[in-house]
Amino acid sequence: MKLTDRRLRTLTKAVVAPAMVLGMCVAGPVAAEAAPLMTHAVHAAAPADHSNDQHTLQLQKSADAETTPAACNHVIKSVGRTPVAHCMAMLYTPQGHIQPSASAPPSTAITPNQLRDAYNLPDGGEGVTVAIVDAGGYSSAQSDLNAYRSHYGISSCTTANGCFSKYDQNGGTDYPADDPGWSVETALDLDAVSAVCPKCDIMLVQGDDASFDSLGKAVDTAVAKGADYVSNSYGVDNEGTSSLQDYDHYYNHKGVGIIAASGDTGNTQSWPATNPTVTGVGGTKLTKNSSSRGWAETAWVSGGSGCSNYEPKPAFQEGLTTNCTNRASADVAADADPSSGLAVYNTLGQDGWGQVGGTSLASPLMAGMFALAGAPAAGTYPVTYPYANSSQLFDITNGSNGTCGNLLCNAGSGYDGPTGMGTPNGVGALHS
Repeated sequence: MKLTDRRLRTLTKAVVAPAMVLGMCVAGPVAAEAAPLMTHAVHAAAPADHSNDQHTLQLQKSADAETTPAACNHVIKSVGRTPVAHCMAMLYTPQGHIQPSASAPPSTAITPNQLRDAYNLPDGGEGVTVAIVDAGGYSSAQSDLNAYRSHYGISSCTTANGCFSKYDQNGGTDYPADDPGWSVETALDLDAVSAVCPKCDIMLVQGDDASFDSLGKAVDTAVAKGADYVSNSYGVDNEGTSSLQDYDHYYNHKGVGIIAASGDTGNTQSWPATNPTVTGVGGTKLTKNSSSRGWAETAWVSGGSGCSNYEPKPAFQEGLTTNCTNRASADVAADADPSSGLAVYNTLGQDGWGQVGGTSLASPLMAGMFALAGAPAAGTYPVTYPYANSSQLFDITNGSNGTCGNLLCNAGSGYDGPTGMGTPNGVGALHS
């Protein structure tokens, strides 16, 4: 059964209405790692709970900060027989620091220059296309994107200059109706790619709804339209059922990098990040310090990781200690903690500027960083590149996303679940 945009939005509103956030933060920097709030069904922000049950982590809170799932980041597992995705965006909403008008970027948000410094990124990306796949319409996408770019001194990216393109899931211009909830996710994705790869071409492909029939077709369209990398900041926590493997073919494209967020529920795996042909991106927290790198980076407490229930172990993970019989996730990681999240400009789902994180940030950051290394080699899967070039990654050895007691939830030397093989140190690990 195919979901209509209207039907999906009606169902989503019933679940997420209490969690809508109208203002964003202007708080000072956060010094401490947030302690998790555990819940099995997310509806709205609640007081901190310091219990040890970390099966699902949807909110996190410290003395300074609180995060709230974006309107599209609420679980509707399926309608009928159609699996439905949710986004991975988390809004940074410090208690007592909500502003009614977001006329400027939050002072706590990480900037493009800081991201390029933290990951030692080179110039580049000309002629490489990064596609963003999301659900629902976003009629102000191009103007909002260019407001972000203009603020940070990045050249415009428009259809007129050939930098920006937008398609419906079938490759046409019959765009779905505007969806304010998903527009926050889409704005985050567009701005994140711009932050790390300002010279990349950007393609937006909009699924009619959040079913994998629609999102999968949008991925195929992105590839058919010439995308070199496709970022997917959505998924199904704990992989749902084995029926998701029926959709694996949408994410299997040799010579194209398919990137996906590992999830925002702690030590729990998410599909399609567990698909063996997809690069699953975990989350970290970036903090400025006085080290030679200039940054401390730890595993984000809510980043997704774990063993696939259904997807087989790929050849590139053979010989690694992953503690998994099947596919292990994540493969790599990037900034995701909302307290070190990105300033995002959006006029459809929020009132201008806000600060957003989650592995929804990590996925487009990674897609943009891959693009800095150039287009993928023909006939290859870019997910394999970091495994072959791990010496050119930052090995993240601190932080945890759960209480499993082993590498599947604890960062450590070599492979670990929350951060995979590590985070980019330049782009040497991101090409064949």
